Amino acid sequence: MSELPVVQPPYRSAALLDYLARRMRLRTESALAPLGLRPRHLVALTMLRDTDSIAQQGLAEMLQLDGTNVVGLLNELEAQQLVTRRRSPEDRRRHIVELTQAGREKLAQAEFVLAAVEDYVLADLSLEQRGALFELLRQATASQFLHPTVECDAARTDTVGV
Repeated sequence: MSELPVVQPPYRSAALLDYLARRMRLRTESALAPLGLRPRHLVALTMLRDTDSIAQQGLAEMLQLDGTNVVGLLNELEAQQLVTRRRSPEDRRRHIVELTQAGREKLAQAEFVLAAVEDYVLADLSLEQRGALFELLRQATASQFLHPTVECDAARTDTVGV
């Protein structure tokens, strides 16, 4: 059995990103709970704000969720009157999803609360460092948004250390 090469730090940051993500996720969940929101609600509301309106199937693709899960998510948001669904005038089989004014206001509240979460979790970074972190994360995830179905072959060992 051949040994795998040892990868020297600081080149691999997956464990640190996972730890930071867990800290951020736990604090985010706690901060959103009083607003009646969960992180998945926030992501959907943000996407709806950024797209104005979108077909339900298009939202499912953007969120990388199957149709059943998107229906459940939208049911929760609709029950709070944060989104509306209506039939497409061009294709009556499609639903168009839009953010309501209440949804815009709730999203603004959530973003304000989450700014405090980020301030807490990222307290050891300066504002410039936070900006750099954001830009690096944006760059690292840009292709994932463009090509969400491309999967990494983690089982391959011929690229270890590359």
